[in-house]
Amino acid sequence: MEAEVKKTGERRLQILQTLAAMLQEPQAEKITTAALAARVGVSEAALYRHFSSKAQMYEGLIEFIEQTLFGLIARITAETPSPVAQVEAILNVLLNFATKNPGMTRVLIGDALVHENERLQKRINQLHDRIEAQLRQCLRLEGGAGAELSAPLANLLQCVVVGRWHQFAKSGFARAPGGDINLLLSRLLDVHPA
Repeated sequence: MEAEVKKTGERRLQILQTLAAMLQEPQAEKITTAALAARVGVSEAALYRHFSSKAQMYEGLIEFIEQTLFGLIARITAETPSPVAQVEAILNVLLNFATKNPGMTRVLIGDALVHENERLQKRINQLHDRIEAQLRQCLRLEGGAGAELSAPLANLLQCVVVGRWHQFAKSGFARAPGGDINLLLSRLLDVHPA
């Protein structure tokens, strides 16, 4: 029984990894379960033994994104004493995640979810809101005369990240999202780049 559960878990992971890989290949058409099943080497019925719907497959990708990003953000806020350094580290994590996971970037910007269940886009919107709230919290901790700017600055930084994700995806993953982010942050946060 344990081997069957392990095999089921491995197959679910293989399906999600294949879906993410297919998202790395920007195309005009949306990904179908038939194409996904063919790429995995199983029948469509086999896909549905592991996931009740294609939306559930995308939810699996979103869960991976959430667990990875918010796990790293929690570690940063726990281990980094300076609020400005926290913001810099968080933005670098967000941009580096996209670089390392191009297919997931299409999920993060909602591009892969256009013709899917609308609750998926709502979940991505909530993820963006959580990131912005975390940035706002870090900026509030910085305090000082600019504390009242924490909300608009957090929003601006979130917009920079999302914009960089869009550029990365729309360039066919050729334009790296990180680039000169530390120089930009040094100006926005009034600190010197590392």
